[in-house]
Amino acid sequence: AAKAGDKKPEQKKAAAAPAAGKKEAAPSAAKPAAAPAKKAAPAAAKKPASAAAKKPTTAATKKPVVKKTVSTKAKSAKDAKKKLVAGKKPQSVLAKLSAKARLAAKAKKGVKPGAKPSKGTAKAKAVALLNAKSVQKKIIKGAFGTRTRKVRTNVHFRRPNTLKLPRNPKYPRKSVPTRNRMDAYNIIKYPLTTEAAMKKIEDNNTLVFLTHLRANKNHVRAAVRKLYDIKVAKVNVLIRPDGQKKAYVRLARDYDALDIANKIGII
Repeated sequence: AAKAGDKKPEQKKAAAAPAAGKKEAAPSAAKPAAAPAKKAAPAAAKKPASAAAKKPTTAATKKPVVKKTVSTKAKSAKDAKKKLVAGKKPQSVLAKLSAKARLAAKAKKGVKPGAKPSKGTAKAKAVALLNAKSVQKKIIKGAFGTRTRKVRTNVHFRRPNTLKLPRNPKYPRKSVPTRNRMDAYNIIKYPLTTEAAMKKIEDNNTLVFLTHLRANKNHVRAAVRKLYDIKVAKVNVLIRPDGQKKAYVRLARDYDALDIANKIGII
């Protein structure tokens, strides 16, 4: 009975030992389970806070943007409608159209009568070509053509003849013009009254004068006609050895040299 009684308490102790281990394990197992639960609890507490923090911001930012986009879209739609009503397509629509569609739209509009042909048409190209050719022809034909180069066979270059206008003075350079020195009284100095001169008057109907050294036959003829009012048939001049010029003036048949000599005062 004592042995049995001894064994039982050992079994009980052994049974108690695992039970105590289980109990110890249970609180230890409960602790880690409680720890993740605690961790999850603050995480869950954080999430609502963050969500709550995020929600008002998104709500505050998104709502006005949506309103703005709606308002801008409505405005653009209204503008597009107005343009379509006025007969003008908006730029976005024109940009989306293809090249064929643009040409078709232009063809529908048509060209006004009397308007100049557009740059792309064949007629405009032909006119432009003709104008260019005429200008080119003018350039080539001109004195200083750019297309043709003059063939020079000489090393010397002479300046071309340019326009030289005559003088056109605006005021006289001299206050009084110079007097003509070769007048009738200066051309004929005086008549000669030598024997040879007197013989010429009697025989040849000729008067003899000393004249200006630079006077010619025409000067003598004009001066005699002006001074004595007589017609002259012929004039001969010579320069004497002393350096003076002598003129033999033969009168016309209508005049007598003796009468003229009496009028002058020679005889």
